[in-house]
Amino acid sequence: MTIHTDIAILGAGFAGLGMAIRLKQRGVKEFVVFERAPEVGGTWRDNTYPGCACDIKSDLYSFSFAPNPDWTHKYARQPEILAYLKGTTDRFGVRPHLRLGHEMQRAEWDAGAALWRIQTSGGNYTARVLISGHGPLIQPKWPDIPGLDSFEGQKFHSARWDHTVDLTGKRVAVIGTGASAIQFVPEVQPLAQQLTVFQRAAPWVMPRMDQPTSEGRRRLFRRYPLLQRLQRQWLFGVAEARFVSFTNERFRKAAESIGRKHLEAQVGDPALRVKLTPTYRAGCKRILVSDDYYPALTQPNVELVTEAITEVRGHRVVTQDGKEREFDVLIGGTGFDATHPPVAKIIYGADGRSLMEVWNPHMQALHGTTIAGFPNLFMIVGPNTALGHNSIVYIAEAQIGYILDALSYMDTTHLAALEPTPQAQAAYNAALQEKLSKSVWVQGGCTSYYLDDTGRNSTLWPERAASFRLALRHFDPALYRGRLSPKRLPPLLSKERAEA
Repeated sequence: MTIHTDIAILGAGFAGLGMAIRLKQRGVKEFVVFERAPEVGGTWRDNTYPGCACDIKSDLYSFSFAPNPDWTHKYARQPEILAYLKGTTDRFGVRPHLRLGHEMQRAEWDAGAALWRIQTSGGNYTARVLISGHGPLIQPKWPDIPGLDSFEGQKFHSARWDHTVDLTGKRVAVIGTGASAIQFVPEVQPLAQQLTVFQRAAPWVMPRMDQPTSEGRRRLFRRYPLLQRLQRQWLFGVAEARFVSFTNERFRKAAESIGRKHLEAQVGDPALRVKLTPTYRAGCKRILVSDDYYPALTQPNVELVTEAITEVRGHRVVTQDGKEREFDVLIGGTGFDATHPPVAKIIYGADGRSLMEVWNPHMQALHGTTIAGFPNLFMIVGPNTALGHNSIVYIAEAQIGYILDALSYMDTTHLAALEPTPQAQAAYNAALQEKLSKSVWVQGGCTSYYLDDTGRNSTLWPERAASFRLALRHFDPALYRGRLSPKRLPPLLSKERAEA
């Protein structure tokens, strides 16, 4: 049996839940949310490594329509964020729309019926509209190292932390020094007999200055929500101001000076400082924030290795200088494959090609949200929507508003299908790449997950977050082509539903 719904949403993280809540608030009843896991949460459900926390301040990293006055720290911890997402799901009545344990296996556009035909592990569906809330940081990425797969000890990635492995007294190797590693390394260091961190390129690390929130603050925000909204606006403005360090040479050097002073204050050993000093411009890779990563590396049971790994043999890791080190546990802190999202392999457009085929060699979309050749498909946090300085939740909410405008346009014009024109998409991306080609993210002297296999930045938005929202403030029909329905379709959104 095939079940029909007006709107199908993929993923129950921030993006998918935000879309679902906004539909619910518009009175829409005919929608479902496919989630492969048994619970909501997305990346905040999957990442449970020790020390896991957000690097955007709590008051900013939440839905604008659902502030949380009870954050216990300036930077929220993973369990709190997951609890927030679960609570928000219940508070806004989204749970009846969830289809947990439903992994989407294939989605094909049926041009004749103007429907998406969707196969999931929990059954088959059709939907007029498919909205992907499948974020880019889903698929863990391991480096291509000979013998890595045959490591004879215990091995896991930070995004799939194995809590059954007791690290106490073990010889632990960590590959990678990205955003996850700098959080879990200080947690692993006191447990391990020996901790060896393999670093490819030193990250820029800025002071975090985290601290608990007071009960008085929490009580004040509960009683006067306006104060928290003002705090959110203030934090947003501060984050936007920091963007200038990516575009202005003087401010970039000032930011680098802060990073170097932070390193000098926390690492006394000159040789170790040299290893930890970045050799590329700040911002080229993701800038990290931590107050305990550097101190962890100075402990007597920690070694930082900068020679490249050439091979893994049994329990041993071999580096380019010929040294072999033996380990009991190997942990990958090597991030995600952001430029090859798994969802692209299973969505097939109007010409029968998968999104992965169409995106070869580059991901691209119009406003990071709609894709030529894929009618009635919308993406949240799609190509060139990530930020290096502000909250991705802000970007997701801008896209959600834009999608609602697009659905409203389909209703008022009685369209069965809508997609961007190839010309509009090409022009939009040409302008984006012109800006990005001269930016620190491309010209900063590093390699990063921002770049695809050809060196093109297909992940980041090159301007302030506010400019993204401004660009999506109004839906522009001139950038799209639509297909009229031969019969009167029930509205996807309607005034009657909103008032019901």
